[in-house]
Order: sequence, then C-alpha cells, then structure tokens
Amino acid sequence: MKNWDELYAECMDCRRCSLADTRHNVVFGEGARDAEAMFIGEGPGEQEDLTGRPFVGRAGQLLDDMLEMIDLRREKVFIGNMVKCRPPGNRDPLNIEQEACIGYLRNQVALIRPKIIVCLGRIAAIRLMKDDFKITREHGQWMEKAGVWMMAMFHPSALLRDPSKRPESFVDLKTLQAKIREICTHTYND
Repeated sequence: MKNWDELYAECMDCRRCSLADTRHNVVFGEGARDAEAMFIGEGPGEQEDLTGRPFVGRAGQLLDDMLEMIDLRREKVFIGNMVKCRPPGNRDPLNIEQEACIGYLRNQVALIRPKIIVCLGRIAAIRLMKDDFKITREHGQWMEKAGVWMMAMFHPSALLRDPSKRPESFVDLKTLQAKIREICTHTYND
C-alpha cells in the first residue's frame, strides 16, 4: 500500500488504460483524509476532467445541495470516483478501465478507513457492493462489507435527468444521516 503522496503521484502519471490518451486531468478525488464517509461515483464528467476536481458540474452542485440537506460539508467527507479519468462522451467506464483504476480506489479506502461508503449510481454499486445490484430496487439499503457500511443512491446526474426520483433520494439521504449519527464520531463536528 502506498502512502497518500505516493498514491497521488502515481495516479497523476497513470497510463494504465486508454482513458489517459483523452483526459485533460486526472481526478484523484478530494476531501478529508480521515473521512468517516466516502462518496464514490463511476467516473469524472466534462467539468471534472477540465478542473481535476470531482463532482463540480451540475451533478456536483446537486450533490453539494444533497449533502447540505443532511448537514454535511464536502470538506468532512471524501468524494471520488472508481475511475480517475473521464470516459469519452461520459459513457460508462469499461471493465478494463475499471480494472486498471480500482487499485487506486482500494488504496484510498485503505488509507482513509471510512466507516461508510456511499455508491453514487448503479455502476459504482455493481463494482463495489455486488455484481447483480439493482439500483431501482436496492437504493438506500445498507450492506456491511469488510467492516464498512455501504449503501447506494441514485447518481446526481440521474436525478437531473429524472426529477421524479428525488423524493426517494431524500429518504435515502435521511437514512444516511441516521447511520452517520449512529456510527460516526467526527463527521458533524466543526
């Protein structure tokens, strides 16, 4: 396992898959290095690729609003993606791209040691929770895996496309808030 600086440097120079050929920036992820909650999406979008920061476009603004609804601040959690480079046209990351990048995410999880991982969207849930995960049926449900509590929510971009899912997402957020209050010690402290 690499330390934070080694992992960051390796990730910034990564050429393990063809996404390196089309990226503007590697999107390493950001937030507290001791975060008790991690939010993991599938991959960066256009604004993320241009800025090198996760969830900064329209979906990111919605994610910030969602966090605010449950009194969370971006600085208190860690926000990242399974793949660190933007898939062309915002397509789903291919299995070969996920495989090339998953070690970086595993190393981040090992360093941060979160109590909770929230998968943002179906792709992250399938990869991190279980391979037959059904987001429409299983969002908001908790699963414990290797001592970490995990749940999936609709990806913020899905909520932008289909606002009718927002009430369900609000319920998921309240479920998340309750779990954070139950098992986390410093997520809400200033």
